[in-house]
Amino acid sequence: MGLSIDDINNRGEEDFVSLLAAIFEHSPWVAELVYDQRPFADRNALHRAMVDAMRQAPELQRMALLCSHPELAGKEAKTGSLTDASQREQAGAGLDQCSADELRNIQTLNQAYRNRFEFPFIIAVTGLDKHQIIAAMERRLANSKSNEFDTALGEVEKIARIRIDALIDD
Repeated sequence: MGLSIDDINNRGEEDFVSLLAAIFEHSPWVAELVYDQRPFADRNALHRAMVDAMRQAPELQRMALLCSHPELAGKEAKTGSLTDASQREQAGAGLDQCSADELRNIQTLNQAYRNRFEFPFIIAVTGLDKHQIIAAMERRLANSKSNEFDTALGEVEKIARIRIDALIDD
């Protein structure tokens, strides 16, 4: 998009939140919480502030944030209801070009993961291929619930970093 950090800092609250609402999937509350911390020195400072706001939120709110993420190659992908960012990210990882067997495997893993952890599997797919993603799904199913909650939040942080980098130029 090519915005500068000054473009972000100089926006009114409504525009600021609207512009940054998709950084954390379906969670504009993160942008709302950091608005009063402007001006940000750079995109790193913005990312850090948003991550801190997310991490300091009550556990229930963080769980809701995790639950707002779509399943990989899931129903949102099939129905075309992914956010633009999620659609680009999943397509970039080849998840829109899975074979029928790969899709069944991913769906089975998605269901096992959701049954175990009560939120969808989340991974920053940028730079990964579908085979790496499937391997990560299989590996992370062995995590404890608390470890996986923290791992998923860490992946959300990576996704936010990627989205901020795509939005703001240095």
